[in-house]
Amino acid sequence: MRNEENPAGAPPTIADAARVDLLLVADMVDPNSRVLDVGCGDGALLRLLAEEKGVDARGIELSQRGVNDCVAKGLSVIQGDADTDLEAYPDDAFDYVILSQTLQATRHPRKVLEHMLRIGRHAIVSFPNFGHWRIRAQVALGGHMPLTRNLSCPWYDTPNIHFCTILDFVALVQEIDARIERGVALDRFGAPLAYSAPWIWNLFGEQGVFRLTRKR
Repeated sequence: MRNEENPAGAPPTIADAARVDLLLVADMVDPNSRVLDVGCGDGALLRLLAEEKGVDARGIELSQRGVNDCVAKGLSVIQGDADTDLEAYPDDAFDYVILSQTLQATRHPRKVLEHMLRIGRHAIVSFPNFGHWRIRAQVALGGHMPLTRNLSCPWYDTPNIHFCTILDFVALVQEIDARIERGVALDRFGAPLAYSAPWIWNLFGEQGVFRLTRKR
């Protein structure tokens, strides 16, 4: 990959290879903080945070393969389920609790979000926006469940069980008496939308990334 910081011939950095939304999540985390990544997958975000931000990085992952990948990278990750295992963590154990592209795959999204805000001073959540106009068009005009880059599995073989729109998520945040510290909607190319009106985010954002905190 060639860019101004990484000229041709130089080995790519972790940040070069990371998903755009992971770079945005990492930007929302303060250096040298305590971080728990829930549903950390292969550990790409944890490794990015550990090497670029110097955080105390911990993770929880449902799949054994994901745990193995993380351990092979030298990351501190245990096998666990966000729906059942977060309640075992004490209050204020972390500065940040992160849930990246996983909220829609949980059985009890509200409960998971409440535990995240109990465990950490901040919660960072990213998720695909089911209100995007392309998804609406596939349902309205095609008459079938949508397939997109962020929702790539057919309806009968998807881990996603609770789709939501950006407006749905914002309403849930208000319902659990939390506060949005920072929110960004990304277009299909991973670029932040220029306008911050909620209806624009809901219609044109392919995914949302939000940093939350408890109301004091």
